[in-house]
Amino acid sequence: MLKQLIVTALMTSIVFASSLSKDAKDAGLIAIPADKGSLLKLIDDKRNPITAKKTELGKMLFFEPRLSKSGLISCNTCHNLATGGDDGLAAAVGHKWKVNPHHLGSPTVYNAVFFDSQFWDGRAQDLEAQAAGPILAGPEMANTKENVVATIISMPEYVEKFQDAYGEDVKISYKLIADTIGNFERTLVTPSAFDDYLNGKEDALSKAEKSGMKKFIEVGCVTCHTGIALGSSMNIVGVTAKYKYANVGDFKGDVNGMVKVATLRNITQTAPYFHNGQIKTLKEAIVEMGRIQLGRSISDADATSIELFLHTLDGRKPEIVYPVLPTRTATTPVQNIN
Repeated sequence: MLKQLIVTALMTSIVFASSLSKDAKDAGLIAIPADKGSLLKLIDDKRNPITAKKTELGKMLFFEPRLSKSGLISCNTCHNLATGGDDGLAAAVGHKWKVNPHHLGSPTVYNAVFFDSQFWDGRAQDLEAQAAGPILAGPEMANTKENVVATIISMPEYVEKFQDAYGEDVKISYKLIADTIGNFERTLVTPSAFDDYLNGKEDALSKAEKSGMKKFIEVGCVTCHTGIALGSSMNIVGVTAKYKYANVGDFKGDVNGMVKVATLRNITQTAPYFHNGQIKTLKEAIVEMGRIQLGRSISDADATSIELFLHTLDGRKPEIVYPVLPTRTATTPVQNIN
């Protein structure tokens, strides 16, 4: 009798696990492929295929502060790869300590390759277009295209690396510099226990974490947080009620009032939350999202369960070795803090 009970319990557990995985996939949740070849097909750019030489050069440029007017700010300043791929601030801070004029926070760069579009208003369609923006933006890196190109070509090591990556006849343009940064950013993918589970590893999640996933689906979080990024599409903030901190900053979204849905991957590492960084804890973000997007009052117990599931989205980050950058020369433009 005892043996029969144990077998029944095990079978029930297996059925529940298989059913949950199917429910997750039916709800639109997609795992990062475990196979490197399949992953490469997802993240590659046919116009500028990923290569080891391009990504290494792109990494150098990502950490290169001399792409900014002041010589102090790099892409990594606001998208810190040592933390959650963002800066942990409610609003981004740029040139001369200027706070983002719309009080917008920096979205994470990790897994950004899976986003449908880039920036909170979705105005850039890919990472390459996004990389070209902040370098020129006054409140961010405040540089000019001409100064950026002059800076790079003034250092022979950079010229050699561009030639090695793109060919001897390469013309180093501002677009190519931004494209190379984007090429590196495409590789910043962080598969997690969640992906392991959807890819067939039944014991990748605990029973409590699976219950949290089930609740995440049942409550309706998958209405917006779906796909491989568990986010990234565009939606209105405040579908069923007004966001309680809507008056902080003047950001209204795109021309249709739509705002990019933040990815939930590594969400435990990217507080504070929402576009203007006014929600301090993940549990509060879950409850507020339920209220303003789903018209639901999410209980403390359900919020705790969902939060536990969200921890399974903490991914395995690629190893990033901080690059040694080329030495400036007599022709390198002088940085300007004013």
